[in-house]
Amino acid sequence: MPTRDTTDYPAVTDYLFGLKARGAKFGIDRMALLAAQIGHPERAVPCVHVAGTNGKGSVSAMLDAILHAAGWHTGLYTSPHLVKLGERVQVDRHILSEGEITAYTRELKPIAERLGTVNADDHPSFFEFMTAMAFLQFARQRCDLSVIEVGLGGRLDATNIVTPLVSVITSISMDHCEFLGDSIEKIAAEKAGTIKPGRPVVLGRMPAVAEGVIRALAADLAAPVISVAEEFGGDVARYPTTNLECDYQRWNAATATLVARMLGVPWKITAATIADGLRHVDWPGRWQRVRLGGRLTILDASHNPEGAQVLDANLSRLVTEIGRKPIVIVGVLGAVRARPLLATIARHAAEIHFAVPSQVRACSHAELESLLPANFSGRVVRATVEGLFPTSDRCAAGGPNDVIVVTGSIYLLGEVMARLEPQRGPGEGRLQDF
Repeated sequence: MPTRDTTDYPAVTDYLFGLKARGAKFGIDRMALLAAQIGHPERAVPCVHVAGTNGKGSVSAMLDAILHAAGWHTGLYTSPHLVKLGERVQVDRHILSEGEITAYTRELKPIAERLGTVNADDHPSFFEFMTAMAFLQFARQRCDLSVIEVGLGGRLDATNIVTPLVSVITSISMDHCEFLGDSIEKIAAEKAGTIKPGRPVVLGRMPAVAEGVIRALAADLAAPVISVAEEFGGDVARYPTTNLECDYQRWNAATATLVARMLGVPWKITAATIADGLRHVDWPGRWQRVRLGGRLTILDASHNPEGAQVLDANLSRLVTEIGRKPIVIVGVLGAVRARPLLATIARHAAEIHFAVPSQVRACSHAELESLLPANFSGRVVRATVEGLFPTSDRCAAGGPNDVIVVTGSIYLLGEVMARLEPQRGPGEGRLQDF
């Protein structure tokens, strides 16, 4: 049981890291106990609940932007953060401050310890602490509506104590199989655990077998279902546009559009507000183009097999656009994710720089090298984030005419962004995982 002081922010992050180091806990009973102790703030603000393998962060950001375009005061809860812990909990896109995190931790710590004294298993986890902070912040800031992203899975996720206006499942693919199951059907069933009786469900693009599982579970709960496939078809050219680049963001925009339509008239959402919101989405690290010393650098979190398929299309298009192969910087958590990602990168990269994120689950340089296809003939470099980005305006890889792509784990992207944007303060990578 962590006993660290929580009188200032460094002490608070030490305390929270102590909770995180104990690992994730799945199941909603513990979160329900904590919520009851703090007055059920999750019931104070209507919400949209967003689950899915990929795209749930982007769809959440899109919904937040659409709601702002309609004039609403909104909360946004996402995970993990890129640089600062407070990014997880935002009101009108203002992140939770260090002072607010400190105050909430001091408020929640004695409650958590009291629960843990009665039953050690009832002590809240790190993610449950952050979820409680989000619910309290949105209630106390009197948000009109909040967008709540599922942390992992759905059925057993701490956020699943909410009863949303709309449930969303953005996509289904093979990821986190050690927690969610070893088949598309099992993973779909876990994600569908967020569906509530009689509450509508919006489905993004996903395999037919996954959609079938979800529709069957929704039917049992009398929850109406609407899907991107039935509303927009298979031609991405018919999908809504957004300021976020690439076809997969148009899939996400279609999903967000259907949710917004479902909210509809009571929330003053029109076709114009949807289009306006989608033009002004702020969601960094998703095929994000920046300039470092005049050179094009692309930051893109693609961390699992479905992400590797999207990355394949993006890199192919990039090679056509620039007329040569880019230099790729990559770091990944786990061989299951790394293998398909490296196979994709090897087809399109001139050279590859391996950078290991500061996470215990990250693949080492040697592991990444062993997973790289043997037919890759380009240069391979063992690197560090600090060495690759020695200053905020410079990447040390390649020459002045090379294009750089940083991809793989969102944790790697966060470490790079902390180097590129030092004004945000020191990165809080040790609090990223979970």
